[in-house]
Amino acid sequence: MDFVLFDNLSLGLAAAWQGPHLALLGLGCVIGLLTGALPGLGPVGAMALLLPFTGGVSPLGALMLMAAIYYGAQYSGAATAVWTNVPGESSAAMTCADGHPMALAGRGRQALHYAVLASFVAGCCGVLLLALASPMLVVWSFRFGPVEYVALLLVALVGAAVLASGGLVRALAMVLLGMLMGLSGTDSHTGAVRFVGDWPQWRDGLGFAPLVLGLLAVAPLVSHLLPAAATPAEVPAPEQAAWPSRADWRAASPALWRGTGVGLLLGAFPGGGALLSSWVAYALERQVSQHLTPTLGQGQPRGVLAPEAASSAGAQTAFLPTLALGLPANGVMAVLLGVLAVHHIEPGPQLMGVFPDLFWGLVVAMWLGNLLLLAMSLALVPCWRPLLAWRGLRWVPVLLLLAGMAWYARQAGAWAVWTVAAFGLLGHLLQRLRCEPSLLVLGFVLGPWIESHLRRALLLSRGDWSVFLTRPVSAVLLSVAALLLLVVLLPRRR
Repeated sequence: MDFVLFDNLSLGLAAAWQGPHLALLGLGCVIGLLTGALPGLGPVGAMALLLPFTGGVSPLGALMLMAAIYYGAQYSGAATAVWTNVPGESSAAMTCADGHPMALAGRGRQALHYAVLASFVAGCCGVLLLALASPMLVVWSFRFGPVEYVALLLVALVGAAVLASGGLVRALAMVLLGMLMGLSGTDSHTGAVRFVGDWPQWRDGLGFAPLVLGLLAVAPLVSHLLPAAATPAEVPAPEQAAWPSRADWRAASPALWRGTGVGLLLGAFPGGGALLSSWVAYALERQVSQHLTPTLGQGQPRGVLAPEAASSAGAQTAFLPTLALGLPANGVMAVLLGVLAVHHIEPGPQLMGVFPDLFWGLVVAMWLGNLLLLAMSLALVPCWRPLLAWRGLRWVPVLLLLAGMAWYARQAGAWAVWTVAAFGLLGHLLQRLRCEPSLLVLGFVLGPWIESHLRRALLLSRGDWSVFLTRPVSAVLLSVAALLLLVVLLPRRR
């Protein structure tokens, strides 16, 4: 097993260690650091914006670029959380609770050093788990038939809806709306045109690229540019030593390993990833560290280490079901599957066998990306505070969006741009209604897969729906989905 893993990693290193691929990796790290520290666009918006560009590069280069944007944002999301008490990336929201009090006490750079090193250690652990667990998960998944895949996809959608913010009804509505939109256009089996009326431009479907651009890039920026309520300025104390002492590290290091463990466990869970992992890690640390002074929420370093480690580990392990099973854990991973669709590569268990250089190249690139991000993040620690004070920084995401839209208009035509604008308006309305557009994207991706596997399952069972309950694995998975719904509907367990 060890020799096989070594051979696979050698294959991945040969695939990733090429000039164009390394350049795309570096570009992804830079974009990830910038978008992670810029409230408004975020890594998902940047990935959506760059999705149409990925068709012009190799599949491995495109995956390296998009993956680096996602896990790179986990390194810099703490910068705005510490200095301005506004998370640059959603998973850094819990870092505000202790990172900003540390900055007000003159320990802002210490908080950023805690965050950067926690992200690096946890990220490397996440990639190691991805390399070790993916082959075993692929072997296990080959036992699945269409019946089991339908049940597994339903568990993914229900799990994402249950763990989403804004209420279960809104989350389920987003998933169902996304599934209906994903099934729009001409049915490949019957030739019937569904849900698009007499619009010939949508006969082939609504299109993944304009949907993602509108919902995940345009809509967040519209909300970001709306005037916000003024908050009183807080004056931090004079800055103390930039690096934590050895005693501080020894006292806070248990939170690093607890946060990493939480991220490794929850990152691959449907609806999980960096955001869920950081929330759970902070809640766990609050229970474990009640005896400490200062307590969590008052500038405790453990309150920075735990969520940052969990978010980085969760971001890495979210790739596990996406690459091994073709099952996106969240909306970000759904965008990553869109990259494979642009290159006409079918995700799933066969990916590792048919494209081993693609799979293992991405795994090795994630290790290289974490090393590069560590060096870049440590160099940027002294620069974040003056950079974030520049008012013109607010318009950088807008300029990026306008540049991307101009390119998209040249490539896809005016109709596609109007479609993006319509989806952007829809995404803004959904945000005002406290709904999660990422769930709509997840339903859009998984809806056609569920329909395809459902048809195959019913054909093999000659229309017998009881096959979903008589097959043991399917019955267990459907029971898990029902249990998740039941738990969240019980007020005492909510």
